[in-house]
Amino acid sequence: MKKIFILTGETSGDKLASEVISNLKNINSNVEYLSVGGENLKKLGIKSIYNLKEITYLGFTNVILNIFKIKKKINETVKAIENFKPDILFTVDSPDFTLRVAERIKTSNPQIKTIHYVAPQVWVWREGRIKKIKKFIDHILLLFNFEKTYFEKENMSHEFVGHPLLDLKDESAIDINQILGKNKALISVFVGSRQSEIDTLTPILLNFIKLMNEKYNDFFYVFHSTSEYSDLIQSYIKKKNFNNCEVISDSKIKNYILKKSVFAISKSGTVSLEICNAKVPSVILYKMGLINFLIIKMLVKTKFANIINIAAKEEIIPELLQSNCNSKKIFEIVSNYLDNPKKIDEQVSKTQTILKSFKTNTLSSTLAANAINKYL
Repeated sequence: MKKIFILTGETSGDKLASEVISNLKNINSNVEYLSVGGENLKKLGIKSIYNLKEITYLGFTNVILNIFKIKKKINETVKAIENFKPDILFTVDSPDFTLRVAERIKTSNPQIKTIHYVAPQVWVWREGRIKKIKKFIDHILLLFNFEKTYFEKENMSHEFVGHPLLDLKDESAIDINQILGKNKALISVFVGSRQSEIDTLTPILLNFIKLMNEKYNDFFYVFHSTSEYSDLIQSYIKKKNFNNCEVISDSKIKNYILKKSVFAISKSGTVSLEICNAKVPSVILYKMGLINFLIIKMLVKTKFANIINIAAKEEIIPELLQSNCNSKKIFEIVSNYLDNPKKIDEQVSKTQTILKSFKTNTLSSTLAANAINKYL
């Protein structure tokens, strides 16, 4: 029986990995698995050597504060993989953790095939990383077609499998009027999945809603949240006494509400792809500590923060960064779009053109599973 060790670093990676492995199980049932994973891999009957939360909370970008804990977890993970003796080490996203482990494994056990899913954002910064990565990663699975250029340049084995967020899913209709009890046009609001993002953006967005309520009376605002932080967002809303806001954490309801929304306001991130895929116009927000922002600004080589704008090489979706990320600016942009339907049509049309280049004819998870199976 062949063996695969699945290495993830956070919840999103666990979900991506589970979709790929679910497909792989259908293709090849003669495989034994072990992982560093979460609830999604657990549902597939795959054991994790420790709780995913043990590394997620460390924050691998915050290397200095957590250096000793990180080293300890890397050592523990490497030892477990070596003891398991897999044919393939399948690493998913979280490059600061997963690729460090992969490098150690490839050095001590070169016979183990290493496949990485979700390439590091070399198109944003540190393109030179590819030279190093190709020494210990046998094959890399890419989410975006334009990434191929970077890996072709270094003659690294790669494959474009598309972005799983863009895969078509059949969803049954939901009566959102029963859930929200309102008959108003919906505006979806995404404040992020980390408390720091929520604490930063929620007050700004509630002040934006106050400005909107002074001009319009026909909008209902739905904050998309995780179950972990829905109470926190609700507490911010209660302080304002708004009666046209709600917090939703159920994924099926969130997806349906997004599709029925007339506009979306979102923090910068992959959720923007879901918004564009739902053909909803949007504005992107990005705000962080000044020192961190200045450091990132020095390192990154892209003009834009949003993946759609980066791929298009123009600002299709308005971006409000740092000092521009304030309630007045958000209000100006959103109201301008809502008052000018042609602007909405133009944005949606352009985003659909870019999204076509991100999509494949086959499910991303199926292509990734097939790629792994070739190495067994």
